[in-house]
Amino acid sequence: MFGIFGPMAIGASTIGGFVFGAAWYGVLGKAWMRAANLSEAETKPAVSTMITAFLCQAILALTMAGVMWHMAISDVRAGLITAGFVWAGFITSTMIVNHRFQGQKWSLTIIDSGHWLGVLLIQGGLLGGLSA
Repeated sequence: MFGIFGPMAIGASTIGGFVFGAAWYGVLGKAWMRAANLSEAETKPAVSTMITAFLCQAILALTMAGVMWHMAISDVRAGLITAGFVWAGFITSTMIVNHRFQGQKWSLTIIDSGHWLGVLLIQGGLLGGLSA
């Protein structure tokens, strides 16, 4: 389907993004809870939520692979650049609109947006590196 972007690259990108998210929110969890106005009890995810998050990471990795494949990108540098454009153009711009209409704090937007930048950079770098 994606030729050089095989299951190993998609799998590594999915796992890399998921692990980064765990580390990101592990470090910024308390700040995120304050920004989201949630208590610690309210932020304990169910197993089904974690499975959904992992599956969405896989969809994101597959989508990044598709974008990179259509653009004939097969190196780390181009993967990182593509990740930055996808983050700025699709992820952060929509997140800003949603958070502003929801009346969320800018700190929540920055924390969540930073998470997705890290995920996409990891995925773009891995996809580019593993396809080279």
